[in-house]
This record gives sequence, C-alpha cells and structure tokens, in this order.
Amino acid sequence: MSLRKIKVSKKTLIITYYWPPAGGPGVQRWLKFVKYLPDFNIDPIVFIPENPNYPIVDKSLKLEVSDSATIIKYPISEPYKWAGLFSKKSSNTISKGIISNEKEQSLIEKVMLFVRGNFFIPDARVGWVKPSVSFLADYIKKENIESIITTGPPHSVHLIGLELKQRLDVNWLADFRDPWTTIGYHKQLKLMPSSAAKHKALEKQVLNTTDQIIVTSFTTKKEFQALTNKPIEVITNGYDNEAQIDFNMDSRFTLSHIGSLLSKRNPEIFWQVLKDLVAENSSFAKNLQLNFVGFVSNKVLDSIKNHGLSDYINNIGYVSHKEAVRYQKQSQILLLIEIDSEDTKCIVPGKLFEYMVSNRPIVAIGPKESDVQKIIQETNTGHYFNYDHYDSLKRIILEHYKAFRNNELQSHPIGLQKYHRKALTKSLANLL
Repeated sequence: MSLRKIKVSKKTLIITYYWPPAGGPGVQRWLKFVKYLPDFNIDPIVFIPENPNYPIVDKSLKLEVSDSATIIKYPISEPYKWAGLFSKKSSNTISKGIISNEKEQSLIEKVMLFVRGNFFIPDARVGWVKPSVSFLADYIKKENIESIITTGPPHSVHLIGLELKQRLDVNWLADFRDPWTTIGYHKQLKLMPSSAAKHKALEKQVLNTTDQIIVTSFTTKKEFQALTNKPIEVITNGYDNEAQIDFNMDSRFTLSHIGSLLSKRNPEIFWQVLKDLVAENSSFAKNLQLNFVGFVSNKVLDSIKNHGLSDYINNIGYVSHKEAVRYQKQSQILLLIEIDSEDTKCIVPGKLFEYMVSNRPIVAIGPKESDVQKIIQETNTGHYFNYDHYDSLKRIILEHYKAFRNNELQSHPIGLQKYHRKALTKSLANLL
C-alpha cells in the first residue's frame, strides 16, 4: 500500500494599504499575486484598512479579487480626510504623490507638505501602525501564520512588519514597489534635517531586520545592497490574461499615454518632434491624435499648447482598468514617459508590462540606462529614447507613421512569458 504525501497549505499574511476598490497601478501587483498564490499551495490572508482614503477609485477591480483570499480589515485614522477640510484639491494630489513645482505651490500646499514630511514619518498612514500591530499579533498566533509580507508605499506598512518581527520573530518579507528615501517626490517634502535622518534610520532598520527584501527593479536592488546584507530578490510587475475585450483599431494615428503626466514628466523634445512633423507633412497632420488616459498636469498641457498641438489632444482622464486596456489595444503607438533624473532610473511602471502584450509598438522617453530601457530592448517591444535624441525619435515616429499608412504597424515581442503574473508568483512562492 503506497502512501501519498498530502500537501498542507501554508498561510501567509499580506499587509497592504492599497486594495480594491483602490485604483491605479499600486493595487494591481498584490491583487494578482493573491490570485495565483493558491496554485503554489499558499493560502493568502490580506490585511487592509477598513476605512481608507483612496485618491483613485476603480470599483471594477473588486470583481477581480480572488475567492480564495481571506480579507481582514482594521480601522485607520486618515489625516488626509482632515486635510481635505482645508483644501480638498491639495490633499488629494499630495496623497497621489503629485507635487507641484516650488514656484507653483500655494501657501496652503507648502504648509501641508511641511506637515506631511515632518510630522508624519514615514508617511500619513503611520497612525495605522500601532493598532494594526496589536490586532495582528493576536491574529497571527491564533491562526498559526508562519510568514508575513508587507508592501509599500506607504512605507509605514513596513513598520507594522518591523514590530511584528520584533514581537513574534515571524518570517517577514518586505516588498518595495518603489524606493523609500530616493523616490523623486521625497526631496519635495520640505524635510528638516532631523526628519530626513529619521527617514533614513527607519529605512535602514527595516532593510536590516526583514528576512527577505523584494524589489521591482535591478537599480533599486543595487541601491539597497549598499544598505544591507539581507537577501534581495527582483520580482518585477507583470501582465495577466485579460478578459476578451471588443475593440476596433483607431483609424487615426493615435499616440496614447496611459497614466499620469506630471509637471516634470514633460518631454519637450517629443512635442517639438510632433510640431515639426505636422509642419512638414500634411498627411501626418491630418491623421495625428494624442490620447491622454489619466491625469495630465496643466504645465504639460501648456507646453503642448505652446508647440501648437492643442487641436490634436484627446484628454480622456482617468478610466477603469478595463477601459485603459481597451485604449492600449486600439491605439497605434503607446507612449511611456519618465522624468529625466537619476532617481527615476529604477522606476518600472506596471503599465509597461500591459503595454508589452498589447501588440502595439512602445515609444518610451526617459533617463539614460534605465531599467525600462533594458526591458524594452530585451523584449523587442519598442524603442527607448533619452531627452536629447531628437533625430532618432523623429525618424522612428515617421517610420511608424508610414507603417500605419500601409496597415503594417505592430510590435514583434520576444520572451514575454517570464513576466506573466503566474510566473512571477512562482518566484514569490519559492521565497516563502
């Protein structure tokens, strides 16, 4: 009589602030991990705030929450709700990480930034830490949970993991969707020297106490290796099998950007290329259209206007994830724009991976030697340009336009399978 080994599912607690109905890219990563973890014999338990103040809401994402997941909630005190009594607009934009240039900031925005940076360290959700630790310490013991995962930002979530590790010595994985003290907006928080030092100290303590660090880019891994000897694994964001979406390809030469275009994410060189092509080519001028699906700053819109391109803009605004995918699939070219800075080399936006499986060519503009550049070149999904590549950028746009006119415009990707959400979840499961 043979005995078969019975696999016992392993309980893992995932602590996250962003969860449906939150919208935006921050929620997608763990929504998909939770979907596939049971395939690797891991039972996900997701801990989220009961009454969050999400800056972007996408109710359609609630339909994607896995039935296999256990969801537990605990109340949070949200200072952004109180800040909204003074200035709802400023409170909402700051909570998204959208910060105006110094010269454009109102007095109330300057005050809110100072308070946010110096009185709420590491972020405005720090008030959720102590009550969550008290609740979860009992829950972990009761449910015999072996591993916990914290995912930030907000990085205050990692402080929950830090205290639970110190109390219970539970196995702890810290997932960084973005860097902590080197993220671009961190420098705009008007930090006093003591506050900046506290951020650095907390970051170092988290990195040196957790059992395993997970990051989304190789640049962030290299940065963290200078701060800790703990193991660091790169698990990027990825793409999933989307439900069948009916769409018709755009009849015009549409260049679409999905997501936020902040004031500093303003590629003047690209607007100049389009301006010159419009002036030189009447057919191009007749067919051009710029689709913006998401928030676009007034500074970007003014820059486009100054280049004489206002008539070509279709400013759509924020839409559901399903609608965003539809725009991706029907567009002729997909735009990916990043700030030209050393601090943004490590940023790999989640939309990149959905772009890659849309079968549309990507035109990306960003800093030299970025992780995005490496991924686009490795997968043959588009072209990447720096902010001084006028001639080559113009040439590629014109080549794409000629292919569009001949009904031959498409991408030819290679090696995308490793970026599928299930393959990425397997890497996560191996760490657990």
